[in-house]
Amino acid sequence: MAIFQKDVKDVSRNVFVGTTLLVPVLMAIVYKNIGEVTLEIHYTVINLTFSSVAAFVQCTLIAEEKEKNTLRSLMLSPASTLEILGGKSILTALITLFTIVVSAVITDYAPSHPFIIIIGLLVSCLFYLALGTLLGLMTSSVMEASVAVLPVMFLFGFGTLLQQISDKYPLLSIVDYLPNLQLLELAKKVENGTSFSSLSINLIVILMAGILSSALVFMIYQKRTLKD
Repeated sequence: MAIFQKDVKDVSRNVFVGTTLLVPVLMAIVYKNIGEVTLEIHYTVINLTFSSVAAFVQCTLIAEEKEKNTLRSLMLSPASTLEILGGKSILTALITLFTIVVSAVITDYAPSHPFIIIIGLLVSCLFYLALGTLLGLMTSSVMEASVAVLPVMFLFGFGTLLQQISDKYPLLSIVDYLPNLQLLELAKKVENGTSFSSLSINLIVILMAGILSSALVFMIYQKRTLKD
């Protein structure tokens, strides 16, 4: 709880982070006023929220702790690794999910089976939080973290562009397994009434990405704890 309260104060004082939170909402407003909002556009906004809010905010929060040398104090505290990293992720997760809900209301996104989509969003959130934490642990300052997260924002925020390229170049078809494109594929299957067994494949791919990223986070965190 103390970590959560500290993060709330840090985020509320960070103007750059506050501005970043507005990007997906502004994009939702723009798309809504351009014309018909397709499923691809809905998920461009959602995936941009994950990359620019979940990954970016989480990355800067961790990097800021390192920059102020307060992460070391957390590492030396009696709290477990799960308690520290979990505590550092709660605020980002809440902000991310709130931003997605606001954007979905603006673009009038109403999935046929909300329960399955909610599971997909929660699993995706785990992946992006782990990715943001990983980048934060690997950088040494907020400025460095802000630069490091830019490729992530492009790759996962505008992944549908890469999918169009991969359609022309089969060697790049591996991008189809990125969590952002798997989430879009899941949404398409939901709207087409595909069976749950087929949907579970997309959920498993996203979950595996989240588990692998989380494992990397724990490994690097433990390594830095021993180093310090």
